Amino acid sequence: MKVIFTQDVRNKGKRGEVKELPDGYANFLIKGNKAKQANAAAMSKLKGQQQAEAKKEAEIVAEAKEVKEKLESGKYVVELKAKAGADGRLFGSITSKQIAQGLEKQYQLKIDKRKMELKEPIRSMGYVNVPVKLHNEVSSKIRVHISEK
Repeated sequence: MKVIFTQDVRNKGKRGEVKELPDGYANFLIKGNKAKQANAAAMSKLKGQQQAEAKKEAEIVAEAKEVKEKLESGKYVVELKAKAGADGRLFGSITSKQIAQGLEKQYQLKIDKRKMELKEPIRSMGYVNVPVKLHNEVSSKIRVHISEK
């Protein structure tokens, strides 16, 4: 029996996939609302959903590319101030949360702190490039300048 998965089923299929399964197992999945029978109406509806998801994904990628262009234009340098010792080492550190807040405050660009791939907090003054993963396909760098208070 041909079924369309409505949920991910481990080792069998992912949501939206169409597969041929033995009748007994297919009925088990259908009763558990993990799949539905792949008739013409269901296939048509699935195609429509896939097209809508593809369009939405394309919009998200386009938006991420636009943000990448802005960040890499050179105009966006996040200026942060922190207390530092005589040798240029900071008292404390600069985290991705502070960078995200500074970017939003200075340039009204909102980027989630979890998208910043800062391996460890910044502990020295000067310029730092912080890698940002805007999308699976799009990554960029934020230029951060840390100066003394």
